[in-house]
Amino acid sequence: MANKGKKAGHANGPEAELPHLDTLKKLRIVIRAAQRHSAWIEKQCGVAGAQLWLMQELEEMPGLRVGEIADRMAIHQTTVSNLLDALEKRGLVVKTRDPEDQRAVKLALSDEGRKLLESAPKPARGLLPEALRQMEPEQLALLDRGLQELLNSIGMLDDSYGLQPMPFTM
Repeated sequence: MANKGKKAGHANGPEAELPHLDTLKKLRIVIRAAQRHSAWIEKQCGVAGAQLWLMQELEEMPGLRVGEIADRMAIHQTTVSNLLDALEKRGLVVKTRDPEDQRAVKLALSDEGRKLLESAPKPARGLLPEALRQMEPEQLALLDRGLQELLNSIGMLDDSYGLQPMPFTM
């Protein structure tokens, strides 16, 4: 047996790393860093990461509607509604009817919501969204292609998963 003493697939002995394992480690680091950042945010200011991101969007563009926030955060409208309900109950967000269209609800931060956002840890949008925003367009496109290849190799995934915040940000 030529491979005696060696793990299958390791050409340079058991200590040699396979490239896919190095990539897996990096994915773990990214996910855990995002988890820790979200937990830190919640500990520091008492709102979940996705709620703080929503508040940041309202600070930058008061009067947004639920669908507009969903688009800006790339999540389902029902998820935005749930996040908003919790923020409204805490007095951090106010809802008002659009005077020109009574069916439409416009959203804004309350004074208390603005104070919380000012004192909250940064980045308010979260570690991953902000890191992706800061990447060079070419590097972001390369990452996107690589992630698409990863998704293709996994197969049979529901595209709606992409419209759900990470569980640890809720």
